[in-house]
Amino acid sequence: MTVPAIGKVGLWSLELRFGDKGQANEAAAELDELGYGALWIPGGIDSGAPADVERLLGMTKRTTIATGILNVWKHEPAELAAWFAGLGAAEKARTLLGIGVSHGPIIGEQWGKPLSVMRRFLDGLDAAGMPRDNLCLAGLGPKMIALSGERTAGAHPYLVTPEHTAGAREILGPGKLLAPEQGVILEEDPARARELALGALEHYRMLPNYRNNWLRLGFTEDQIDACDDGLIDALFAVGGVEKAAARVQAHLDAGADHVCMQVIGGPRGAGFDVLLPLWSRLAAALL
Repeated sequence: MTVPAIGKVGLWSLELRFGDKGQANEAAAELDELGYGALWIPGGIDSGAPADVERLLGMTKRTTIATGILNVWKHEPAELAAWFAGLGAAEKARTLLGIGVSHGPIIGEQWGKPLSVMRRFLDGLDAAGMPRDNLCLAGLGPKMIALSGERTAGAHPYLVTPEHTAGAREILGPGKLLAPEQGVILEEDPARARELALGALEHYRMLPNYRNNWLRLGFTEDQIDACDDGLIDALFAVGGVEKAAARVQAHLDAGADHVCMQVIGGPRGAGFDVLLPLWSRLAAALL
């Protein structure tokens, strides 16, 4: 196997998985025509993401369908590998499974040391014949990023900055996939943009993995607690499409192979009537 072709720019979308299925399918077909290299969907809260990957593969012709991120606590390695083995050759070539260990406050008593848990899961996938080129890891800290390069195609960091991308590339070295997510807020009004950013960060800023990563990047506990403008500006591209394009380019210049944009259209997602025009504007500017 070879690493699926994902191009330089993709989209991460909650709505493509959890929105109205008919509208999501139509949107996926349109995004495929627009030329996005990959469509990323979440998988963390349940075990149903593989079925949605298969659904979206059926609605697209060229675009890779990726997960960001399958939760190791919701899947058995052998079952995941068997599902992948059941895909056709053309579908396998367009499937990239991002996997992660989730977060202690979410998992509870089952929680274990992230690196040990991930290594065991990857051992299970290896034993079941899952191709490493169709896997990547949700790497934030240096050790998980290093593991992603050792055992999978590479890393898919979430809620990071171009500075983090530069550090991740240094750890991974050349030839390994680095595909960070980038939040995009296409809103010119500062107050409304901040409101959208706060809604997007409300859940994540309470999770230790993200907080620790932001602390490593030089932000303070007070900045994180307050979600101050410095943190928001570092994590989100705010303003017109030119701001999004510049931030994507900053990641690419820092060593990313691919940037998946998440357009923040509302505090808990947005309708396709809102998102499709925004995705089309971005496509015109970046693809």
